Amino acid sequence: MRNIKLIIEYDGKDFNGWQKQPNKPNIQGEIERAIEIVTGEKVDLIASGRTDAGVNALCQIANFKIEKEFPIEKIPYALNSQLKKSIRIKKAIEVDERFHSRYNCKKKTYQYSINNSEQGTAIYRDMQYHYPIKLDENKMDEGIKYLIGEHDFKSFKASGTSNKNSTRIIYDAKVERNGDIITISLTGNGFLYNMVRIISGTLVEVGEGKISPKEVKEILEAKDRLKAGKTLPPTGLCLVNVEY
Repeated sequence: MRNIKLIIEYDGKDFNGWQKQPNKPNIQGEIERAIEIVTGEKVDLIASGRTDAGVNALCQIANFKIEKEFPIEKIPYALNSQLKKSIRIKKAIEVDERFHSRYNCKKKTYQYSINNSEQGTAIYRDMQYHYPIKLDENKMDEGIKYLIGEHDFKSFKASGTSNKNSTRIIYDAKVERNGDIITISLTGNGFLYNMVRIISGTLVEVGEGKISPKEVKEILEAKDRLKAGKTLPPTGLCLVNVEY
């Protein structure tokens, strides 16, 4: 049995998230369909984690197992020929049979991009959240630093979700500006449902001066979703790296 690891890039706007589900366009199902066409085998494609509807990925990792002796270097070309242009297999690597994309994952990095110009963008409108009110990225960066470390992120978890354990480790967190684009970057051992989008919504309030950077720490410690900011739209969120 061969274990194949894929590095995948996708534009999430046309899909109802990663997870396979009936009667809804999804990334997992599209790639599994392509694998079956190319190899003749039905597979279970395992990702490093699920991304929600509308969320993009520059580097999603997934693996599947097949019996067929198909040249590894031809797999990306073969699969891409069967996929929509909004999904690209960047690379295929044969790995140890014990490798598991989700269980072996150590770190993930997500970025949330905010277009902070007055008029927004036409070309990148599905990759950036437009917020025309001037934001102070330095205060946002000061606020996000309170999230580094191991904490209970219950305040930044979507209400009604089933995660019983809301403790996660954030290894790195920063906010940077490049012209009109503000990028919020978070690297952690895992993320709760809507966690990055809620953190980003809270930081927008910091950048606008509605709350102080230090209040991010107080919101974190409150363990109360109602204390945090709004959940920003999936537009702007991207999985940019997965580490093993």
